[in-house]
Amino acid sequence: MKLFKHVSGITFSGVLCLFIFQANAQDLQADNMLLFQRKSGGWSKQYHGKAFSYNVQFSDSLKADIAVEASHDDANIDNNSTTKEIAYLVKSYHKFNNPKYLAAAENGIRFLLKAQYKNGGWPQYYPDHSGYRGQITFNDNAMVNVLVLLQDVALRRNGMEAVNSALVAPTADAVQRGLDCILKTQIRVEGQLTGWCQQYDRVTLQPTKARAYELPSISGSESVSIVKILMSQPSPTREMKDAIHGAVNWLKKVKITDYKVVTVSAPGTPGGIDRKVVADPSAPGMWARYYEIGTNKPFFCDRDGIKKYSIAEIGYERRVGYAWFGKWAAELLERHYPAWVTDKG
Repeated sequence: MKLFKHVSGITFSGVLCLFIFQANAQDLQADNMLLFQRKSGGWSKQYHGKAFSYNVQFSDSLKADIAVEASHDDANIDNNSTTKEIAYLVKSYHKFNNPKYLAAAENGIRFLLKAQYKNGGWPQYYPDHSGYRGQITFNDNAMVNVLVLLQDVALRRNGMEAVNSALVAPTADAVQRGLDCILKTQIRVEGQLTGWCQQYDRVTLQPTKARAYELPSISGSESVSIVKILMSQPSPTREMKDAIHGAVNWLKKVKITDYKVVTVSAPGTPGGIDRKVVADPSAPGMWARYYEIGTNKPFFCDRDGIKKYSIAEIGYERRVGYAWFGKWAAELLERHYPAWVTDKG
């Protein structure tokens, strides 16, 4: 009797070795995410103050340095930080069945639950609340990204059914409180619902500034993603519907037509290009990043924090280095909102 039987040219011993290899298969990016995870359970968007890639084979000496970096309390939700890692680790767990990936993702979810304020908002950083890091942050869709991920956990969908079932109830509660915070922070002007500011005071829930050029305003960008998370609710309340309709009406009102932003050659400037707003009756329309609360005037700002009403009036560095205009609400108004009204509105 032979110890191993051949099947399609592969011995059982070979099949066993293959199974063992697959069970211990590694994902370079997922493994690196384990290295960078903070003790709090979250991740930072930077390594030594700069953006970095997980798709790198780090040397042993760099891994030791990363371990020191990972001991810092600088976990955050800025630029998809933490939500990106959780989503990737869960996806990698489904592919490789490595329990370390799932455990790290679950710790990341617990971090998000700990970071949430009682009023439902999320700060940009946790536990570091210094400066504007402790403000409730919609900027760059930070809080919305958290809500999208936690809603998947609560509803056990998009691969999150693998997550420990004990996290379902707390994530569902966190989502509800987060949505309540969104409704409480929607800006009213003369009794009319409009959009949202990029960030809010964590105590008063009033619009506030972050960086010097990010002044209190109504955002033509972040308001769009907030409307989308409200529209994604399976059974929207009357208050949610009112918030959606109010924000959409405001976005329609402040749409900028007959103008567009162009990038032009600018020899002698640091970047060799410049940005200008020019008249164009055929332009499809756009939205400003910042609208003045009460007047709906688009405004712009340098790092000195002085408000200007023309992009031409601010310095070169901020003029070309920030997204002052965009087509952010176009698809929402043309497709998503009409479909939602037909289905739930």
